[in-house]
Amino acid sequence: MTRVCLIGAPDVNLRYELLSRETARAALSTYDLREPFENCVAVDTVSVGAAVSLMNDLNWYLVRYVDGALVLEPSVSADEWLSRKLATEIRDGDVTPRETGGLLKVYGVADGRLVEPMFVTRVDDSIPDYDLRDVEETVVVRVTEDEFGAGR
Repeated sequence: MTRVCLIGAPDVNLRYELLSRETARAALSTYDLREPFENCVAVDTVSVGAAVSLMNDLNWYLVRYVDGALVLEPSVSADEWLSRKLATEIRDGDVTPRETGGLLKVYGVADGRLVEPMFVTRVDDSIPDYDLRDVEETVVVRVTEDEFGAGR
């Protein structure tokens, strides 16, 4: 299963915004919605293609209410997420999974919420420690070169 996780913007209740709109509600109606982190909505899909397709269907809402859209694809990594853009590039065959993983966006998790991301480069198969604040854990997201450069 490929998981999609939508990170709500700080000033919105993402679940409410998605389910109160008929088009978004219809797009999500066949999925079991979960909240892995506060103000996030996650669903399991059958593939990277289905995940990207769902995000494309929800694009109007993602632009307005979402700070980030992530994809967890087990064939790429069991515990590192992909940005929406990177998942799209993998689906389209523009990059292979082996070409990913060097450029990362690492979120801290504090009190059940994803907090400020930090952009880092993997060095010798290790990831620098998250040092923006004390956190219980981190969420690692593989990103494209463009996204990495924009985050700096």
